[in-house]
Amino acid sequence: MLKGRIAGLDVGQRRIGIAVSDLLGITAQGLPTLKRQNRYTDLSALTRLAREYEIERWIVGLPIHMSGRESSQAQKVRRLGELLESATGIPVEYRDERLSTVEAGRVLKEAELSLEKTRRAIDRLSAVLILQGYLDQLAEEAARTESGEESWNP
Repeated sequence: MLKGRIAGLDVGQRRIGIAVSDLLGITAQGLPTLKRQNRYTDLSALTRLAREYEIERWIVGLPIHMSGRESSQAQKVRRLGELLESATGIPVEYRDERLSTVEAGRVLKEAELSLEKTRRAIDRLSAVLILQGYLDQLAEEAARTESGEESWNP
């Protein structure tokens, strides 16, 4: 059972999409996207968010190439994750985000939003998809444990 919430982040060069779980850890809700300024300002904003929402874990999308190799952006994301964990004392976990931005774009295109609204919403929706995938995985693992099935991760 969660004591606080889990936050999902989609870290880009210009913006950070943010999502938080509900207190039961079932659903992810998007928050306003953080426009990046500099490392100090970004970390300060995320630290405030951690206090406000009582975050107990960060799930950070890791940009990976379709081949499975980490992109050059992945190292920048890992560095921000290290600084975030150090600044907040809250553990950071990374999650493959290969298809989250593609899926977010598809969903928004189907919603027939204007290009401007799509640009503003894509980072937030990507963060929601990253976090929701993580929450769904936790729920599946809990269900297997309750039913007595062995957990297997290939």
